[in-house]
Amino acid sequence: MTDKCQEGTMSKNKELIDKLNTNKHLDKNEWISLFDDWDEDDRKYAAELARDIAQSKYGKNIYIRGIVEFSNICRNDCYYCGIRKSNNNIQRYCLTEDEILDCCNEGYELGFRTFVLQSGEHIYRSEQVADVVKRIKAAHPDCAVTLSLGEEEYETYKLWREAGADRYLLRHETANEEHYKKLHPENMSWQHRMDCLKDLKKLGYQVGAGIMVGSPYQTSSCLADDMLFFEDFKPHMIGIGPFLPHKDTPFRDEPKGSYELTLFLLSLCRILLPNVLLPATTALGTINPRGREEGVLSGAN
Repeated sequence: MTDKCQEGTMSKNKELIDKLNTNKHLDKNEWISLFDDWDEDDRKYAAELARDIAQSKYGKNIYIRGIVEFSNICRNDCYYCGIRKSNNNIQRYCLTEDEILDCCNEGYELGFRTFVLQSGEHIYRSEQVADVVKRIKAAHPDCAVTLSLGEEEYETYKLWREAGADRYLLRHETANEEHYKKLHPENMSWQHRMDCLKDLKKLGYQVGAGIMVGSPYQTSSCLADDMLFFEDFKPHMIGIGPFLPHKDTPFRDEPKGSYELTLFLLSLCRILLPNVLLPATTALGTINPRGREEGVLSGAN
């Protein structure tokens, strides 16, 4: 973000935002220009447009999700993640199937009608996950079940879908392959993650993708690639939150992501994809006490 004193530059950015609103498209150079040269006035302008769009699609309704984080054990070693497998300082846990169902039962009594089952990768056997989904659906047939269990193969996703899972969240983290390689160890594949997203769509899931804003090595060009990916893939949900460095990762000393840029990106995603489900994430509330409220005012729902 830069300070600008020339009205012409400010107008140029607003023209790009208006163009996005009209055409639902900007080319890569236009995205880069916008990300290189935006300011708070541009952000507020986009937020006003995005909020109007969100209200026209969803009214003033806010959709609440009940997240059951049933395990923090993970097979992966992503450089940014606090539950990476090489972190020996963390206390690991894994809920039983009955404990997961108890959480959902309690959530149902509190009024939740969507349950998100989230964990590190590859903890439960695929059949166990399918059994849990079936039990939740049997107990609460009026509820949606969302899974956020990382990368798997097509047959596993198919099993879970047939068990009754409705949605799947898999943040792609970055649409730029070279950037991806800087955030993950060599055994992890950007192409495989992208293929997973395509498989999930083929199977009829409502699919969520997303990014960390301000992750190490992220550039305006990376963000432009992400926006072009969103336009092409058209996810049903987009999860966007600021990068928060964790003390037990290689990125512990990296600066946290920009709160204002995160809000700006929420607004731009709403303008680009008016019907998308756009959460105000936990990380927004972590970085700013009013983060979730500001996220809603920026177009989240």
